[in-house]
Amino acid sequence: MKTEFRIQVDQALGKQDVRAHFRKAMDTLMTNRRNQFPDNAELQRLRDQAQVIRANALSKLPELLEQLEANLTQNGIHVHWAETTDEANDIVLKIMQKHNATWMIKGKSMVSEEMGLNHFLESKGIEALESDLGEFIIQLDGETPSHIIMPAIHKSKEQIAKLFNEKFPDIPYTEDVDTLTRTARDILREKFYNAPVGLSGVNFAVAETGTLCLVENEGNGRMSTTIPPVHIAVTGIEKVVEKFSDIPPLLSILPRSATGQPITTYFNMISSPRKQGEKDGPEEVHLVLLDNGRSRIYSDPELLATLRCIRCGACINHCPVYVRIGGHSYGTVYPGPIGTILEPQKSGLSVHGELVQASSLCGACGEVCPVRIPIPNIINRLRYEGVHQEESSVLDAGSKRKPMEAITWKAWSWAATHPSMYNLGSNLATQVRKLVPNHLGAWTSVRTAPAIADKTLHQQLKALGVDHE
Repeated sequence: MKTEFRIQVDQALGKQDVRAHFRKAMDTLMTNRRNQFPDNAELQRLRDQAQVIRANALSKLPELLEQLEANLTQNGIHVHWAETTDEANDIVLKIMQKHNATWMIKGKSMVSEEMGLNHFLESKGIEALESDLGEFIIQLDGETPSHIIMPAIHKSKEQIAKLFNEKFPDIPYTEDVDTLTRTARDILREKFYNAPVGLSGVNFAVAETGTLCLVENEGNGRMSTTIPPVHIAVTGIEKVVEKFSDIPPLLSILPRSATGQPITTYFNMISSPRKQGEKDGPEEVHLVLLDNGRSRIYSDPELLATLRCIRCGACINHCPVYVRIGGHSYGTVYPGPIGTILEPQKSGLSVHGELVQASSLCGACGEVCPVRIPIPNIINRLRYEGVHQEESSVLDAGSKRKPMEAITWKAWSWAATHPSMYNLGSNLATQVRKLVPNHLGAWTSVRTAPAIADKTLHQQLKALGVDHE
Protein backbone atom coordinates (compact mmCIF):
# COMPACT_ATOMS: atom_id res chain seq x y z
CA MET A 1 0.00 0.00 0.00
CA LYS A 2 1.33 3.44 -0.95
CA THR A 3 2.04 5.88 1.82
CA GLU A 4 0.65 9.41 1.85
CA PHE A 5 4.08 10.75 0.92
CA ARG A 6 4.37 8.51 -2.15
CA ILE A 7 0.82 9.37 -3.25
CA GLN A 8 1.68 13.08 -3.02
CA VAL A 9 4.88 12.53 -4.99
CA ASP A 10 2.99 10.67 -7.74
CA GLN A 11 0.47 13.51 -7.94
CA ALA A 12 3.20 16.14 -8.08
CA LEU A 13 5.09 14.35 -10.86
CA GLY A 14 1.90 14.44 -12.95
CA LYS A 15 1.63 18.25 -12.76
CA GLN A 16 3.80 19.28 -15.69
CA ASP A 17 3.00 22.99 -15.37
CA VAL A 18 3.96 23.10 -11.68
CA ARG A 19 7.18 21.20 -12.38
CA ALA A 20 7.99 23.75 -15.09
CA HIS A 21 7.47 26.61 -12.58
CA PHE A 22 9.86 25.00 -10.12
CA ARG A 23 12.46 24.23 -12.76
CA LYS A 24 12.47 27.81 -14.04
CA ALA A 25 12.51 29.34 -10.54
CA MET A 26 15.25 27.07 -9.20
CA ASP A 27 17.42 27.64 -12.30
CA THR A 28 17.11 31.40 -11.74
CA LEU A 29 17.98 31.13 -8.04
CA MET A 30 20.99 28.92 -8.73
CA THR A 31 22.27 31.35 -11.37
CA ASN A 32 21.74 34.33 -9.05
CA ARG A 33 23.64 32.62 -6.25
CA ARG A 34 26.50 31.69 -8.55
CA ASN A 35 26.77 35.29 -9.75
CA GLN A 36 27.04 36.53 -6.16
CA PHE A 37 30.13 34.41 -5.51
CA PRO A 38 32.46 34.97 -8.48
CA ASP A 39 35.48 34.34 -6.24
CA ASN A 40 35.37 30.76 -4.98
CA ALA A 41 38.12 31.40 -2.44
CA GLU A 42 36.08 34.19 -0.88
CA LEU A 43 32.99 31.97 -0.83
CA GLN A 44 34.81 29.15 0.95
CA ARG A 45 36.34 31.59 3.45
CA LEU A 46 32.90 33.03 4.20
CA ARG A 47 31.40 29.54 4.57
CA ASP A 48 34.18 28.63 7.01
CA GLN A 49 33.50 31.78 9.01
CA ALA A 50 29.74 31.24 9.10
CA GLN A 51 30.21 27.61 10.13
CA VAL A 52 32.49 28.59 13.01
CA ILE A 53 30.06 31.27 14.22
CA ARG A 54 27.11 28.91 14.26
CA ALA A 55 29.09 25.99 15.72
CA ASN A 56 30.48 28.26 18.45
CA ALA A 57 26.98 29.45 19.38
CA LEU A 58 25.66 25.89 19.57
CA SER A 59 28.62 24.76 21.68
CA LYS A 60 27.56 27.34 24.29
CA LEU A 61 23.83 27.19 23.68
CA PRO A 62 22.58 26.78 27.30
CA GLU A 63 24.78 29.63 28.56
CA LEU A 64 23.96 31.90 25.62
CA LEU A 65 20.23 31.36 26.02
CA GLU A 66 20.48 32.40 29.68
CA GLN A 67 22.52 35.45 28.67
CA LEU A 68 20.01 36.29 25.96
CA GLU A 69 17.09 36.08 28.39
CA ALA A 70 18.88 38.25 30.96
CA ASN A 71 19.71 40.99 28.44
CA LEU A 72 16.29 40.93 26.78
CA THR A 73 14.62 41.19 30.18
CA GLN A 74 16.91 44.04 31.14
CA ASN A 75 15.91 45.76 27.87
CA GLY A 76 12.23 45.43 28.78
CA ILE A 77 11.35 42.47 26.51
CA HIS A 78 9.24 39.66 28.00
CA VAL A 79 10.80 36.21 27.42
CA HIS A 80 8.72 33.04 27.31
CA TRP A 81 9.95 29.43 27.04
CA ALA A 82 7.94 26.76 25.22
CA GLU A 83 8.94 23.11 25.14
CA THR A 84 6.21 22.18 22.65
CA THR A 85 4.23 23.92 19.93
CA ASP A 86 1.11 23.61 22.11
CA GLU A 87 2.82 25.58 24.87
CA ALA A 88 3.99 28.21 22.36
CA ASN A 89 0.48 28.61 20.97
CA ASP A 90 -0.97 28.98 24.47
CA ILE A 91 1.57 31.71 25.27
CA VAL A 92 0.59 33.67 22.16
CA LEU A 93 -3.10 33.16 22.94
CA LYS A 94 -2.75 34.49 26.49
CA ILE A 95 -0.95 37.60 25.25
CA MET A 96 -3.75 38.18 22.74
CA GLN A 97 -6.43 37.66 25.39
CA LYS A 98 -4.65 39.97 27.83
CA HIS A 99 -5.02 42.78 25.27
CA ASN A 100 -8.53 41.74 24.14
CA ALA A 101 -7.10 41.34 20.63
CA THR A 102 -9.31 39.53 18.11
CA TRP A 103 -6.78 39.56 15.27
CA MET A 104 -3.11 40.03 14.53
CA ILE A 105 -0.96 40.86 11.53
CA LYS A 106 1.98 38.60 10.83
CA GLY A 107 5.34 38.99 9.20
CA LYS A 108 6.92 35.87 7.72
CA SER A 109 7.74 33.21 10.30
CA MET A 110 8.46 29.53 9.62
CA VAL A 111 8.34 28.81 13.35
CA SER A 112 4.74 30.05 13.43
CA GLU A 113 4.07 27.59 10.57
CA GLU A 114 5.73 24.91 12.71
CA MET A 115 3.36 25.85 15.53
CA GLY A 116 0.30 25.74 13.27
CA LEU A 117 -0.44 29.12 14.82
CA ASN A 118 -2.96 30.38 12.27
CA HIS A 119 -5.23 27.35 12.61
CA PHE A 120 -4.85 27.35 16.40
CA LEU A 121 -5.85 31.01 16.72
CA GLU A 122 -8.68 30.53 14.23
CA SER A 123 -10.07 27.76 16.48
CA LYS A 124 -10.10 30.34 19.30
CA GLY A 125 -11.92 32.93 17.21
CA ILE A 126 -8.81 34.99 16.45
CA GLU A 127 -7.71 35.93 12.93
CA ALA A 128 -4.02 35.87 11.92
CA LEU A 129 -3.50 37.87 8.72
CA GLU A 130 -0.32 37.16 6.75
CA SER A 131 1.41 40.28 5.41
CA ASP A 132 4.33 38.73 3.50
CA LEU A 133 3.18 38.79 -0.14
CA GLY A 134 3.82 35.09 -0.75
CA GLU A 135 2.21 34.09 2.54
CA PHE A 136 -0.72 36.45 1.82
CA ILE A 137 -1.31 34.71 -1.54
CA ILE A 138 -1.28 31.17 -0.19
CA GLN A 139 -3.42 32.18 2.78
CA LEU A 140 -6.03 33.47 0.34
CA ASP A 141 -5.96 30.08 -1.39
CA GLY A 142 -5.96 28.04 1.84
CA GLU A 143 -2.55 26.52 1.13
CA THR A 144 0.71 26.05 3.01
CA PRO A 145 4.16 27.32 1.90
CA SER A 146 5.94 25.23 -0.73
CA HIS A 147 9.34 26.87 -0.07
CA ILE A 148 10.74 28.36 3.13
CA ILE A 149 11.67 31.74 1.62
CA MET A 150 9.29 31.87 -1.38
CA PRO A 151 6.06 30.35 -0.11
CA ALA A 152 4.01 30.85 -3.31
CA ILE A 153 6.70 29.86 -5.80
CA HIS A 154 4.50 27.07 -7.13
CA LYS A 155 1.94 29.55 -8.47
CA SER A 156 2.03 31.32 -11.84
CA LYS A 157 1.07 34.97 -12.25
CA GLU A 158 -2.05 33.84 -14.11
CA GLN A 159 -3.13 31.71 -11.12
CA ILE A 160 -2.50 34.61 -8.74
CA ALA A 161 -4.43 37.02 -10.97
CA LYS A 162 -7.39 34.64 -11.03
CA LEU A 163 -7.19 34.23 -7.24
CA PHE A 164 -7.16 38.00 -6.62
CA ASN A 165 -10.09 38.45 -9.00
CA GLU A 166 -12.04 35.77 -7.12
CA LYS A 167 -11.26 37.14 -3.64
CA PHE A 168 -11.44 40.87 -4.54
CA PRO A 169 -14.02 41.12 -7.35
CA ASP A 170 -14.19 44.92 -7.08
CA ILE A 171 -10.57 45.20 -8.25
CA PRO A 172 -10.04 45.08 -12.06
CA TYR A 173 -8.54 41.82 -13.35
CA THR A 174 -4.87 42.05 -14.24
CA GLU A 175 -1.92 39.71 -14.75
CA ASP A 176 0.59 42.53 -14.36
CA VAL A 177 2.89 41.54 -11.49
CA ASP A 178 3.56 45.11 -10.34
CA THR A 179 -0.16 45.91 -10.24
CA LEU A 180 -0.92 42.70 -8.31
CA THR A 181 1.81 43.54 -5.80
CA ARG A 182 0.52 47.11 -5.41
CA THR A 183 -3.00 45.76 -4.88
CA ALA A 184 -1.84 43.52 -2.04
CA ARG A 185 0.08 46.40 -0.47
CA ASP A 186 -2.96 48.68 -0.61
CA ILE A 187 -5.10 46.03 1.07
CA LEU A 188 -2.54 45.37 3.79
CA ARG A 189 -1.53 48.98 4.45
CA GLU A 190 -4.73 49.80 6.32
CA LYS A 191 -4.47 46.56 8.26
CA PHE A 192 -1.05 47.51 9.62
CA TYR A 193 -2.37 50.78 11.06
CA ASN A 194 -5.23 49.07 12.90
CA ALA A 195 -3.64 45.81 14.04
CA PRO A 196 -3.64 45.40 17.85
CA VAL A 197 -0.80 42.84 17.73
CA GLY A 198 2.02 42.15 15.27
CA LEU A 199 3.94 38.88 15.08
CA SER A 200 7.25 38.11 13.43
CA GLY A 201 9.99 35.52 13.28
CA VAL A 202 13.64 36.05 14.21
CA ASN A 203 16.68 35.36 12.03
CA PHE A 204 19.31 35.87 14.72
CA ALA A 205 19.08 36.57 18.47
CA VAL A 206 22.23 38.23 19.85
CA ALA A 207 23.00 37.08 23.40
CA GLU A 208 25.60 39.79 24.02
CA THR A 209 23.19 42.70 23.55
CA GLY A 210 19.72 41.15 23.76
CA THR A 211 18.92 42.11 20.15
CA LEU A 212 16.47 40.36 17.84
CA CYS A 213 17.50 40.58 14.16
CA LEU A 214 15.00 40.26 11.33
CA VAL A 215 15.98 39.98 7.64
CA GLU A 216 13.36 40.77 4.98
CA ASN A 217 12.69 42.43 1.62
CA GLU A 218 9.16 43.78 1.65
CA GLY A 219 9.04 46.03 4.70
CA ASN A 220 6.11 44.10 6.12
CA GLY A 221 8.37 42.73 8.84
CA ARG A 222 9.31 46.22 9.95
CA MET A 223 5.67 47.36 9.89
CA SER A 224 4.50 44.28 11.81
CA THR A 225 7.09 44.93 14.50
CA THR A 226 6.80 48.70 14.84
CA ILE A 227 3.21 49.84 14.17
CA PRO A 228 1.02 47.55 16.36
CA PRO A 229 1.23 48.39 20.10
CA VAL A 230 2.19 44.79 20.91
CA HIS A 231 4.89 42.79 19.12
CA ILE A 232 5.32 39.03 19.57
CA ALA A 233 8.45 37.39 18.13
CA VAL A 234 8.64 33.59 17.86
CA THR A 235 11.81 31.63 17.18
CA GLY A 236 13.58 28.33 17.73
CA ILE A 237 16.13 28.18 20.54
CA GLU A 238 18.94 27.50 18.04
CA LYS A 239 18.82 30.99 16.48
CA VAL A 240 21.00 32.56 19.17
CA VAL A 241 24.50 33.87 18.33
CA GLU A 242 27.08 34.97 20.87
CA LYS A 243 28.18 38.45 19.76
CA PHE A 244 26.91 41.31 17.67
CA SER A 245 30.08 41.06 15.58
CA ASP A 246 28.86 37.60 14.48
CA ILE A 247 26.03 39.20 12.50
CA PRO A 248 27.84 40.83 9.51
CA PRO A 249 29.34 37.58 8.14
CA LEU A 250 26.01 35.79 8.50
CA LEU A 251 24.15 38.71 6.93
CA SER A 252 26.65 38.69 4.07
CA ILE A 253 26.19 35.04 3.17
CA LEU A 254 22.46 34.60 3.96
CA PRO A 255 20.80 36.65 1.18
CA ARG A 256 23.45 35.76 -1.39
CA SER A 257 22.84 32.07 -0.74
CA ALA A 258 19.06 32.47 -0.56
CA THR A 259 17.90 34.69 -3.43
CA GLY A 260 21.18 35.80 -4.95
CA GLN A 261 20.84 39.32 -3.59
CA PRO A 262 23.92 41.16 -2.32
CA ILE A 263 21.85 42.32 0.67
CA THR A 264 18.20 42.38 1.66
CA THR A 265 16.17 45.58 1.50
CA TYR A 266 15.52 45.65 5.24
CA PHE A 267 17.52 44.53 8.27
CA ASN A 268 15.65 45.14 11.52
CA MET A 269 17.20 45.16 14.99
CA ILE A 270 14.74 45.01 17.87
CA SER A 271 16.26 45.77 21.24
CA SER A 272 13.41 47.03 23.40
CA PRO A 273 9.84 48.36 23.46
CA ARG A 274 9.31 52.01 22.54
CA LYS A 275 11.17 54.29 24.92
CA GLN A 276 10.01 57.64 26.22
CA GLY A 277 10.37 60.28 23.53
CA GLU A 278 10.55 57.80 20.62
CA LYS A 279 7.97 58.26 17.86
CA ASP A 280 7.40 54.65 16.85
CA GLY A 281 7.79 51.11 18.04
CA PRO A 282 5.55 48.78 20.09
CA GLU A 283 4.75 49.51 23.71
CA GLU A 284 5.21 45.84 24.60
CA VAL A 285 7.51 43.19 23.11
CA HIS A 286 7.46 39.45 23.78
CA LEU A 287 9.83 36.70 22.62
CA VAL A 288 8.69 33.07 22.56
CA LEU A 289 11.60 30.61 22.48
CA LEU A 290 10.47 27.25 21.10
CA ASP A 291 12.24 23.93 21.69
CA ASN A 292 10.02 21.37 19.91
CA GLY A 293 12.62 18.61 19.78
CA ARG A 294 15.67 20.85 19.30
CA SER A 295 17.14 19.86 22.70
CA ARG A 296 17.03 16.21 21.64
CA ILE A 297 18.86 17.06 18.40
CA TYR A 298 21.33 19.11 20.44
CA SER A 299 22.23 16.07 22.56
CA ASP A 300 23.71 14.15 19.59
CA PRO A 301 27.20 15.35 18.55
CA GLU A 302 26.68 14.42 14.88
CA LEU A 303 23.06 15.51 14.46
CA LEU A 304 23.76 18.79 16.27
CA ALA A 305 24.97 20.20 12.93
CA THR A 306 21.32 20.27 11.81
CA LEU A 307 20.78 23.23 14.14
CA ARG A 308 23.40 25.35 12.35
CA CYS A 309 20.82 26.08 9.62
CA ILE A 310 20.17 29.78 8.91
CA ARG A 311 17.10 29.03 6.73
CA CYS A 312 18.50 30.41 3.45
CA GLY A 313 16.93 27.64 1.35
CA ALA A 314 20.05 27.13 -0.82
CA CYS A 315 19.92 23.36 -0.28
CA ILE A 316 16.31 23.36 -1.48
CA ASN A 317 17.12 25.44 -4.56
CA HIS A 318 19.83 23.00 -5.64
CA CYS A 319 18.02 19.74 -4.84
CA PRO A 320 17.17 17.61 -7.92
CA VAL A 321 14.43 15.84 -5.95
CA TYR A 322 12.74 19.03 -4.70
CA VAL A 323 12.72 20.60 -8.16
CA ARG A 324 10.75 17.63 -9.49
CA ILE A 325 8.26 17.01 -6.68
CA GLY A 326 7.90 20.53 -5.21
CA GLY A 327 7.42 21.49 -1.58
CA HIS A 328 3.90 20.26 -0.89
CA SER A 329 4.80 16.64 -1.64
CA TYR A 330 6.86 16.43 1.54
CA GLY A 331 3.77 17.14 3.66
CA THR A 332 5.91 19.01 6.18
CA VAL A 333 6.61 22.61 7.19
CA TYR A 334 10.24 22.40 6.01
CA PRO A 335 10.62 20.75 2.57
CA GLY A 336 13.71 19.79 0.60
CA PRO A 337 17.01 18.57 2.08
CA ILE A 338 16.80 20.61 5.29
CA GLY A 339 13.29 19.26 5.90
CA THR A 340 14.51 15.77 5.11
CA ILE A 341 16.90 15.88 8.06
CA LEU A 342 15.00 18.23 10.41
CA GLU A 343 11.43 16.93 10.27
CA PRO A 344 12.21 13.26 11.13
CA GLN A 345 14.30 14.43 14.08
CA LYS A 346 11.56 16.77 15.36
CA SER A 347 8.55 14.52 14.87
CA GLY A 348 10.14 11.07 14.90
CA LEU A 349 11.20 8.55 12.28
CA SER A 350 7.85 6.77 12.53
CA VAL A 351 6.14 9.96 11.34
CA HIS A 352 8.52 11.43 8.76
CA GLY A 353 11.22 8.76 8.48
CA GLU A 354 10.29 8.07 4.86
CA LEU A 355 11.59 11.51 3.88
CA VAL A 356 15.21 10.37 4.24
CA GLN A 357 14.62 8.15 1.19
CA ALA A 358 13.70 11.24 -0.87
CA SER A 359 17.32 11.95 -1.72
CA SER A 360 19.65 10.91 -4.50
CA LEU A 361 22.64 11.64 -2.21
CA CYS A 362 24.17 13.66 -5.04
CA GLY A 363 25.71 15.97 -2.42
CA ALA A 364 24.58 19.28 -3.97
CA CYS A 365 22.86 20.35 -0.73
CA GLY A 366 26.02 19.91 1.30
CA GLU A 367 28.15 21.70 -1.29
CA VAL A 368 26.05 24.89 -1.25
CA CYS A 369 25.14 25.06 2.45
CA PRO A 370 26.56 28.36 3.73
CA VAL A 371 27.22 26.89 7.20
CA ARG A 372 28.53 23.56 5.88
CA ILE A 373 25.86 21.27 7.32
CA PRO A 374 26.83 17.76 6.14
CA ILE A 375 23.30 17.02 4.96
CA PRO A 376 24.11 13.83 2.98
CA ASN A 377 25.93 12.37 5.99
CA ILE A 378 23.01 13.17 8.27
CA ILE A 379 20.58 11.59 5.78
CA ASN A 380 22.68 8.42 5.85
CA ARG A 381 22.78 8.52 9.65
CA LEU A 382 18.98 8.79 9.84
CA ARG A 383 18.59 5.94 7.35
CA TYR A 384 20.79 3.88 9.66
CA GLU A 385 18.80 4.93 12.73
CA GLY A 386 15.57 3.95 11.01
CA VAL A 387 16.52 0.28 10.69
CA HIS A 388 18.81 -0.36 13.65
CA GLN A 389 17.59 -1.13 17.14
CA GLU A 390 20.44 0.03 19.32
CA GLU A 391 19.80 2.71 21.94
CA SER A 392 19.66 6.06 20.18
CA SER A 393 18.96 9.74 20.73
CA VAL A 394 16.82 9.77 17.57
CA LEU A 395 13.07 9.61 18.19
CA ASP A 396 11.52 6.32 16.98
CA ALA A 397 14.87 4.77 16.00
CA GLY A 398 14.34 1.33 14.50
CA SER A 399 10.76 2.07 13.43
CA LYS A 400 11.59 1.52 9.74
CA ARG A 401 13.11 -1.92 10.30
CA LYS A 402 11.59 -4.66 8.12
CA PRO A 403 12.15 -8.22 9.43
CA MET A 404 12.50 -9.86 6.01
CA GLU A 405 14.93 -7.18 4.83
CA ALA A 406 16.98 -7.58 8.01
CA ILE A 407 17.10 -11.38 7.59
CA THR A 408 18.15 -11.00 3.93
CA TRP A 409 21.02 -8.67 4.79
CA LYS A 410 22.18 -10.89 7.67
CA ALA A 411 22.16 -13.91 5.34
CA TRP A 412 24.16 -11.99 2.73
CA SER A 413 26.60 -10.80 5.41
CA TRP A 414 27.11 -14.36 6.65
CA ALA A 415 27.61 -15.74 3.10
CA ALA A 416 30.05 -12.93 2.22
CA THR A 417 32.27 -13.95 5.13
CA HIS A 418 32.16 -17.66 4.21
CA PRO A 419 33.80 -18.04 0.73
CA SER A 420 32.65 -21.60 0.11
CA MET A 421 29.00 -20.72 0.72
CA TYR A 422 29.35 -17.51 -1.30
CA ASN A 423 30.78 -19.43 -4.29
CA LEU A 424 28.07 -22.05 -4.00
CA GLY A 425 25.41 -19.31 -3.98
CA SER A 426 27.00 -17.53 -6.96
CA ASN A 427 27.14 -20.74 -8.97
CA LEU A 428 23.53 -21.53 -8.12
CA ALA A 429 22.43 -18.02 -9.16
CA THR A 430 24.01 -18.41 -12.62
CA GLN A 431 22.21 -21.71 -13.09
CA VAL A 432 18.77 -20.35 -12.27
CA ARG A 433 19.23 -16.88 -13.78
CA LYS A 434 16.44 -17.38 -16.32
CA LEU A 435 13.99 -18.01 -13.47
CA VAL A 436 14.54 -14.54 -12.00
CA PRO A 437 11.34 -12.50 -12.59
CA ASN A 438 11.47 -9.35 -14.73
CA HIS A 439 9.39 -7.38 -12.27
CA LEU A 440 11.03 -6.78 -8.89
CA GLY A 441 8.77 -4.23 -7.26
CA ALA A 442 8.80 -0.46 -7.71
CA TRP A 443 12.41 -0.37 -8.92
CA THR A 444 11.54 -2.22 -12.15
CA SER A 445 8.30 -0.34 -12.79
CA VAL A 446 10.32 2.09 -14.93
CA ARG A 447 13.56 0.11 -15.35
CA THR A 448 14.71 -3.19 -16.82
CA ALA A 449 15.64 -5.77 -14.20
CA PRO A 450 19.40 -6.44 -14.21
CA ALA A 451 20.29 -9.79 -15.78
CA ILE A 452 22.43 -12.28 -13.87
CA ALA A 453 25.59 -13.26 -15.78
CA ASP A 454 25.82 -16.83 -17.12
CA LYS A 455 29.21 -17.24 -15.41
CA THR A 456 30.46 -16.08 -12.04
CA LEU A 457 33.32 -13.58 -11.77
CA HIS A 458 35.65 -16.34 -10.63
CA GLN A 459 34.72 -18.47 -13.68
CA GLN A 460 35.27 -15.54 -16.06
CA LEU A 461 38.67 -14.71 -14.55
CA LYS A 462 39.71 -18.36 -14.63
CA ALA A 463 38.80 -18.51 -18.35
CA LEU A 464 41.05 -15.49 -18.94
CA GLY A 465 43.92 -17.12 -17.11
CA VAL A 466 43.81 -14.59 -14.27
CA ASP A 467 44.52 -15.63 -10.70
CA HIS A 468 41.00 -15.57 -9.28
CA GLU A 469 41.68 -16.81 -5.76
